[in-house]
Amino acid sequence: MFGFSIERVKRVEFRKFFPFMLLTALCIIFTITNKRFFQLSNFMIIAQQMVVTLIAALGMTFIIVTGSVDLSVGSIVALSALTTALTVPKFGVFAVIPAAAVGTLCGLLNGFVFTKGKVPSFIVTMGAMVSYRGLVLLITHGAPVEIKDMTFIKTYAGRTFFNTPNSVLFSLCILFVMCYMFENFAFSREVRAVGGSERVAKLTGIRVDRVKILVFVLFGLMAGLAGLFQAARTYAATPTLGEGMELDVIAAVVVGGTPMSGGVGSVVGTLLGTFIIAVLSNGMNIMGLSSEIQQIAKGIVLILAVFATIDHKKISVIK
Repeated sequence: MFGFSIERVKRVEFRKFFPFMLLTALCIIFTITNKRFFQLSNFMIIAQQMVVTLIAALGMTFIIVTGSVDLSVGSIVALSALTTALTVPKFGVFAVIPAAAVGTLCGLLNGFVFTKGKVPSFIVTMGAMVSYRGLVLLITHGAPVEIKDMTFIKTYAGRTFFNTPNSVLFSLCILFVMCYMFENFAFSREVRAVGGSERVAKLTGIRVDRVKILVFVLFGLMAGLAGLFQAARTYAATPTLGEGMELDVIAAVVVGGTPMSGGVGSVVGTLLGTFIIAVLSNGMNIMGLSSEIQQIAKGIVLILAVFATIDHKKISVIK
């Protein structure tokens, strides 16, 4: 028993320090290979590049803490970005409302099918990923939808305070709200309880299905906002927007110390994980590595993070 406790403590401590060790190693490698990496201007670029992934990853954190996952993130971001592009001419800066609403609706649909159909989340959301992407292609006919409202662009993708990108400031506000919610709301304690043990959670009176649906709704809202910022950044919504994004988002959460087995997690850890993924992408871009090599590297980092953080005794309950 005592040996088991020591082993558990060691695993918790390693999970806590793994992101810092990985980040330090990456920074050293990229600084040695290219002196341009460790410059303030480059880190500002990294901060701007990680906004969309961070916002989506904050929502994904809650889902993974319950022991589930949502693979449709890229498609929801694309659909929300398309909604943004289509509604900006009428709503202007308030296009954030329909974009968030579409993302939330997608999350609600995913959560409802997952809980009521008793189907594993990765299967439900894999189907949703294809369906939402198909809807985007159907509406756009494969062509990009441009955004020409400069007031909208300046609001969500411009710069104001100390030449800091507005998208970074908005994402920090969202981060603060999500961090406070994760640490202080009773709902967040229920999320951790469901991820720890559904059976025990039910015995304590927690409505497990309700909690699961709500985390998917919350994730959908975050993915909707991520789509808005992506559309503002690129001045358009394209049919291929967000493809492969699920790897970055899930990796950001797991690398940040939230195990796929659920039960525990950290919003601050997700911030760190997102930064690590952004640093990895930025460093490899500076080195001139191809997108294929970058995908391989991210996949390896994700696998390492899963092994470093997962509770092997709970693998059977990953849903």
